[in-house]
Amino acid sequence: MNYCEIKNCDIADGPGVRVTLFVSGCTNHCEGCFQPETWSFEYGEPFTREVEDRLIELLEPHYIAGLTLLGGDPFEPSNQTALLPFVKRVRETYPAKTIWAYTGFTFEELRCNGSHPRCQATDELLSLIDVLVDGRFVLKLKDLRLRFRGSSNQRLIDVKKTLESGKIVCAE
Repeated sequence: MNYCEIKNCDIADGPGVRVTLFVSGCTNHCEGCFQPETWSFEYGEPFTREVEDRLIELLEPHYIAGLTLLGGDPFEPSNQTALLPFVKRVRETYPAKTIWAYTGFTFEELRCNGSHPRCQATDELLSLIDVLVDGRFVLKLKDLRLRFRGSSNQRLIDVKKTLESGKIVCAE
């Protein structure tokens, strides 16, 4: 997996001050995407153990609320496989910090056997995430007044409550 950017002081992609990892690779190709260069899986730099170590260090300060995964799309199957060990490490190292992820896929697509994004890592990766912002960005539904998302079709899903209840629970 490649990544294209790390932000160590992000306040736009989740509550509080966050560390944000932008991964490379996305097959959704949403019209109006703010980072179309990240559609290529080859864009950016390799996501190595040294990069993971750097992110773990960036997450350490008490004022960092958590980690946010964006892209590209962290839920492309190859990205999920690469991210799972890292996200497990973050959860083990910082159990009180929150983990958010953005994906152009819907929660239902991620859970549906045979869908493009579903792979052997999906269920475990979802179980480690606190909030999933799901759904493709839709330019005609763009709304700058929305918190933590770009278009009104996108949802902020409380993943743990959703998995427990079996129905979508929004985290607003």
